[in-house]
Amino acid sequence: MTTSTDDLPLASDFPAATYDDWRKLVDGVLKGAPFEKLVGKTYDGVKIDPIYRRATNASPLPGRAAALPWHILQRVDHPDAAQANAQALHDLENGATGLEFEFAGGPGTRGFGLADASKKTLARACGGIHLDAGIMIALNPVIGRENAGETFADMVEARKLDPAKLDLHFNYQALSTMAVRGAAAIAWPNYEKSFGQVVNGLIKRGFKGPFVLADGRPVHDAGGSEVQELAFTLALGLAYLRMLEAAGIDLDAARAAISSRLSADADQFLTMAKFRALRLLWARVEQACGLTPKPIFVNAQTAWRMLTQRDPNVNMLRATIATFAAGLGGANAITVLPHTLALGLPDDFARRVARNTQLVLLDESNLAKVSDPAAGAGGIETLTSQLCEAAWALFQEIEKAGGIFPALEQGLLQNKVAATRAQRETNVAKRRDVLTGASEFPNLYEDVLAVLDVNPSAPVSSAGAKVTFDALAPMRLAAPFEALRDKSDAALKVRGSRPKIFLANLGTPADFTARATFAKSFFETGGIEAIDSEGFADAAALAAAFKASGAAMACICSSDKVYALSAAEAAKALHGAGARHIYLAGRPGDQEAALRAAGIGEFVFAGGDALATLRDAYRRMEQA
Repeated sequence: MTTSTDDLPLASDFPAATYDDWRKLVDGVLKGAPFEKLVGKTYDGVKIDPIYRRATNASPLPGRAAALPWHILQRVDHPDAAQANAQALHDLENGATGLEFEFAGGPGTRGFGLADASKKTLARACGGIHLDAGIMIALNPVIGRENAGETFADMVEARKLDPAKLDLHFNYQALSTMAVRGAAAIAWPNYEKSFGQVVNGLIKRGFKGPFVLADGRPVHDAGGSEVQELAFTLALGLAYLRMLEAAGIDLDAARAAISSRLSADADQFLTMAKFRALRLLWARVEQACGLTPKPIFVNAQTAWRMLTQRDPNVNMLRATIATFAAGLGGANAITVLPHTLALGLPDDFARRVARNTQLVLLDESNLAKVSDPAAGAGGIETLTSQLCEAAWALFQEIEKAGGIFPALEQGLLQNKVAATRAQRETNVAKRRDVLTGASEFPNLYEDVLAVLDVNPSAPVSSAGAKVTFDALAPMRLAAPFEALRDKSDAALKVRGSRPKIFLANLGTPADFTARATFAKSFFETGGIEAIDSEGFADAAALAAAFKASGAAMACICSSDKVYALSAAEAAKALHGAGARHIYLAGRPGDQEAALRAAGIGEFVFAGGDALATLRDAYRRMEQA
């Protein structure tokens, strides 16, 4: 028996909801407040509305072939070639479809990589790996070190493999490396010729590439915005296109020799829009060159700056969102940074999680089955368009400066990234941008996760560089809070206890629970252990409990109503009991003068500068 869909009306019994219907309901809730209150903004000033109409006449962007999964790349970054080889073989046997070889001193190594790119090291690292078995191999050669690309090409020829049948990405990335180092051995125009000759030589040897990588990660790593990362990537791609054409490579072959890479972070919709925008922007460059656009190969790597050392298991969730967004945004290959990478060289379990993050999304969630699923979604289509417009404008500004290398020499891009980074750091310090486990919801009793006992490699020295400029230095957003947690750990190791603060809860649980919970999280993000208490109505009992806690400082927690009645008396009792500094949870309002007069030194509340307050707390404890 078959059932017609007409027999199952479901929601057809209800009138269709429209945008206007939604606005009427929202306006009723706002009660006269402006609708703009609900409109957010990105770090580029791009507006994000709370709801969008469907984008009409939208069509899927050309990118990854229909229903084709992206490549699951796994980093090969152990300094010891034999260990790296063992890891690589295990990864390939357990679901990875490609390998990304990192070498010490590279711009994206995160401190780890093969010790060198010698013939012996590469042969050992690739032992038993069938390079012609359909796997993707991505090399990240390091300028100023052995030429990993040419050495690898020699190994391919020694194995008598057909270069044209290999999925080998050479990933030369001179300009992005210079941007990270803030230095260049020679000026870019003098480097172009030799760089172009290297690529031309590989093409003549039968390799199909791509050979150069327009890598936007340095901007993202340094705290930059989506628009800045896109403009940087676009400017890199155009610089490489000019270089290859000047080396005598046909323009169509030159654009096929270029691939790109963007960072993917836990902002799902912005990440999706960013990856989609890159395809549209590069197509516009191709059109300007007189070429019929072809989809550029887009690599993704989960973001370094979002990784935390504290509560690192949360990094698994961040990586999952980032992978999800990059995959739906059309990435051709994705590398997931293992969740313990900020702690050291990841062990087998962390590598397995990084690999399985992608396998689950591909094989169980079937994310690759739909081409450009964001097509027609009003919010993402609008974001994509806005990112394109803003990134193209910045790209033109870079071009007016003479291209990406002169723009770096002039500090044009670095100044913009620095301004965004400063704004981002302010929002992290005030906990507007939340880092779960680091700046919010800390766990002072978390287990320490294992990493391999391998020391990071030293960065490449810029001594003797002919050209220097401000570097796009990588950062991690959680680092300032983690530095305070490190201080707390050091105190625990030396004294057997952490710095403490006593939560002076006043009244009933209904009065103090909300603010006591807030205060506990607030102080423990800095490693200051919060000693909770039952509600007090008697100042003498409060003073006695404070003395018994062993804490040096106190934070009064309750409701505004109780504060008006009891906060001043409580503060005096705490001072009398020896409290070095007293905080109050909440904004003081018109009671501030009276509360300060009673001895309350500072107020902690949502939106305040948590990092500055916590640093000041340590300063006070160190002075005592």
